[in-house]
Amino acid sequence: MYFTDFSDSAEDDAALLERRAAAASHATWLSVGANIFLAVAQIAIGVFSKSQGLIADGVHSLSDLFGDFVVLFAGRHGSKEADDDHPYGHRRFETAATLLLGVLLIAVGIGMLWNAVHKLNEPDMIPMIHSIALWVAGLTLVTKELLFRYMLSVAKRVKSGMLIANAWHARSDAASSLVVGIGIIGNLAGYPILDPVAALIVGILVAKMGWKFGWDALNDLMDRAADEEEVKAIRQTLLDTDGVKNVHDIRTRKMGDMIVVDAHLEVDASITVKDGHDIAVKARLRVLQRHRVLNLMIHVDPWHQPDLDHAANIGTTTSP
Repeated sequence: MYFTDFSDSAEDDAALLERRAAAASHATWLSVGANIFLAVAQIAIGVFSKSQGLIADGVHSLSDLFGDFVVLFAGRHGSKEADDDHPYGHRRFETAATLLLGVLLIAVGIGMLWNAVHKLNEPDMIPMIHSIALWVAGLTLVTKELLFRYMLSVAKRVKSGMLIANAWHARSDAASSLVVGIGIIGNLAGYPILDPVAALIVGILVAKMGWKFGWDALNDLMDRAADEEEVKAIRQTLLDTDGVKNVHDIRTRKMGDMIVVDAHLEVDASITVKDGHDIAVKARLRVLQRHRVLNLMIHVDPWHQPDLDHAANIGTTTSP
């Protein structure tokens, strides 16, 4: 029994990382420009029109702006090539940035909730809102929805989980702007309490999305395995390789948007070490070409013979 490991195509990886970084940077800078404009407009008009909901949405846009800079910073560092200290590259920088973005959203959401509850406790102090607030809320809704669709398309094309998180952050802004708009309409119709109610709902939406992003990122940082369907597909690719008799003890762990895999391959016990090595090379290359696998370490076992270290594998993702 032995382990076989080989390096990826450095040129292909570098080109892929460069394309991903460029696309993510372009989409994020577009988001930066939009968020600066919207945050200034929302907060300024929110203060002028006395709309707490619009001010809360403006603060949300400011949190987006901070999140955009987190994405840019992480994208720059996450695209760095592997080095002696980081042999698998720096892809988890994106995961750490997503965790930070989640914590930021939770903090912003809690702040919104606190202010909204304070207003609801003093309903007589809620002022009537100027109609200009409704126009700004509508502009924000349309801008954020268009931004979401563009960023999500880029994120899916370059397969960036961090950019996907930032895109859905923009969608949460569109949803919150819709709620704020409804609250403003209610206020203008003679129901002023609906404006702080809208701010309360926005705070809940923001905090909920922050929890989702943060929790998912935290699990990925703790070596969460790939989903079951992806593991089955990798296993089938290994089984379809000529010379592989069986596969067991497949372990996976997330590495940014990629996966690191360990697998035990069973081959004919009568073949030479070289033949077993060649089978392992072929199996590994097939997986790297067909799946989003960063690295695959293969352990070769003789087929239909006891695997003495099999019982020692505890707490792994296995396939029979």
